Amino acid sequence: MTDGSGGLLVVDKPAGWTSHDVVARARRLCGTRRVGHAGTLDPMATGVLVLGVDRGTKLLTFLVGCDKSYAATIRLGISTLTDDAEGEATLAPGVDDVRAVEAALPAAVAALTGDIEQVPSAVSAIKVKGVRSYTRVRQGDTVELPARPVTVSRFDVLSVRPGTATVEVGPSIDVVDVDVEVDVSSGTYVRALARDLGAALGVGGHLTALRRTRVGRFGLDQAVSLDELAATAETDGPSGIRLLPIAEAARAQLPVHEVSAADAVRLSHGQRIPSGPGGDAAVAAIDPEGRLVAVLDETRATARAKVVFVSSGAAV
Repeated sequence: MTDGSGGLLVVDKPAGWTSHDVVARARRLCGTRRVGHAGTLDPMATGVLVLGVDRGTKLLTFLVGCDKSYAATIRLGISTLTDDAEGEATLAPGVDDVRAVEAALPAAVAALTGDIEQVPSAVSAIKVKGVRSYTRVRQGDTVELPARPVTVSRFDVLSVRPGTATVEVGPSIDVVDVDVEVDVSSGTYVRALARDLGAALGVGGHLTALRRTRVGRFGLDQAVSLDELAATAETDGPSGIRLLPIAEAARAQLPVHEVSAADAVRLSHGQRIPSGPGGDAAVAAIDPEGRLVAVLDETRATARAKVVFVSSGAAV
């Protein structure tokens, strides 16, 4: 790593790994226990997983609620317990009339675009009476989660591919695989979009592939694989792993308030300063030397530091 201040590390998560697995691997490679992530990816999913390292972990709370982008494949004709390929099939009518489904697809996609009410997948991490929903489902309980508002700002169909698939027993059935790209608000379940698209078309649906391409302003173009990180650590040690510096990461994601040296000291001592004109709830306070001093709440006339990135008046 570049220095003790830490930063962000954008990882291209491989399939089959949990987000916790990636964090554990990053801890070993970076030589520090202080590593966290800004939003879980399912084991079957790949793509952007934003990690905070050392003081970079303080920024993660401001990334969890970011919009996200995904590339996905939805299989129409089969529903599963988990709304993805990891679960057993619960309904497999197949697609008898491929042309009819293709003709109805644009309207069904349009109905799932914009501000919608979405029922989360039953195997989500949402707690029901203190127990994770997915735990209850795996114990055989029936879980009914309430719908909640989410935003699907983009739902593009890239290709439609008729094919066949086999269920646990019986002959092959006709299915349709739909490759899509979506931009969604935090808390949106792409698995639930697959489920609801299949339901709207009357044939059932589930997710067979999912790749996260963006978290906030951090995309695949900034991501590195675990193999690349391991090779760097083996050659150069933990110090060779290049992190996105805290100030640069904050500038990329948050509105910026350029503060004076005097105001930077005030913030470091827990004092308030006049707010900037934006009135935002999370603003990066950057000092004249380009260092991140704090993340501010500027929704009132005077700004309050939500998180401070300073020690004894010296910003990092």
